[in-house]
Amino acid sequence: MQDAGPALLGTAVVVAILIIRTAVREMREPGSARREWSVLRQRRVLAAGAGTALVLSAVGWAYSGPAVVPWAVLAGLLAARICSSGS
Repeated sequence: MQDAGPALLGTAVVVAILIIRTAVREMREPGSARREWSVLRQRRVLAAGAGTALVLSAVGWAYSGPAVVPWAVLAGLLAARICSSGS
């Protein structure tokens, strides 16, 4: 099994990039951050993100152990945002 430390650091960097991107957009267009992240209130979007995270965690745990969980959660978040962009 691998240590989850590097995985946490990697996902923290990606999440920080997403937050900075949202902040820059918010400075350019006030209210855009609320609109951008409000999609996470939709049940279908939350279900898609949670399902993605759970499946990737379950499959990845067998190969990488706990190191896969932060990446699976990040993939779930990104899948939810992609799912919401279609609606």
